[in-house]
Amino acid sequence: MPTIANYRGIIPAISTPFKDDNRIDEPALRKLASWLATHEGVVAVMTNGHTGEVFALDPNERAEVTRIVADELKGKLPVISSVVCEGLTDAAHHAKLAKQAGAVGIDVMPPHHWLRFGFHPNHATDYFKNIFDSTGLDLICHVYPSWTKASYSSALLADLARLPYVQAFKVGQRDMSKYARDIKAMRDADASKAILTCHDEYLLSSMVQGVDGALVGFASAIPQLIIDLWNAVKAGDLHKAMAVQALITPIKEAVYGAGEPTGEAHARMKAAMKYAGVLESAHVRPPTHAPSAEENDVIRKALANAGLLRA
Repeated sequence: MPTIANYRGIIPAISTPFKDDNRIDEPALRKLASWLATHEGVVAVMTNGHTGEVFALDPNERAEVTRIVADELKGKLPVISSVVCEGLTDAAHHAKLAKQAGAVGIDVMPPHHWLRFGFHPNHATDYFKNIFDSTGLDLICHVYPSWTKASYSSALLADLARLPYVQAFKVGQRDMSKYARDIKAMRDADASKAILTCHDEYLLSSMVQGVDGALVGFASAIPQLIIDLWNAVKAGDLHKAMAVQALITPIKEAVYGAGEPTGEAHARMKAAMKYAGVLESAHVRPPTHAPSAEENDVIRKALANAGLLRA
């Protein structure tokens, strides 16, 4: 089984294709995973992120998505699976299912009751330790926006960076001031840990903050543009990076608008993938709504501007 050497590069959070009757479309999922693997600069694929409509999947379906992707990418790319649930027992169960399905790393999302009630820092460290003890897999810390009660302090992120089994951070503070402070805290705690932006909606400005790549759902739709952007940033070529971002921005506006990733944004991204020829169907599970005719028109124009609209 392949392992992830350093987590540095581009990691798409893969979309989950569905049939019209809401079943997982295995052939389409395999085709998408294989296509992503053809892009030099993609170092892994993550299943069961928000982009993959994780909240529309039951635990067995989440494991099935991971099994399909891991089987398709065997010998090509490693697969990470997100775990999002509410308690220690539940988290251990989900993580074990992911490992059995072929995941070599676990992206740990905060339990969603923390969004409502908050949490003590020990809750987080205990949660991570429980998942590691249950699987022995590398863990990726999924950092939620600073305005949520599930936001991690800089001090807690430093503590997590010191844990030997936390190997990477998927950072999405949506607050550039805290983002910079958090990156410094994690670097000071352990500079070997990978830090990956997950700011789909402002990639360039988050990439130039000294991170190691991007773990974003948007890379499921436009991987080459995001790879080109990252390569330009790494090379210090700001003019090239700005030119690539200028192609990304209209697509970003069509998909995310002025907001953050949401269910409807993921539906718009699926539509973009269909119009670009990446997916044959843009079907999303209810209660998420498909884009309107007006939204689809904006998506097509943005793709045409980047030369990505399928004839």
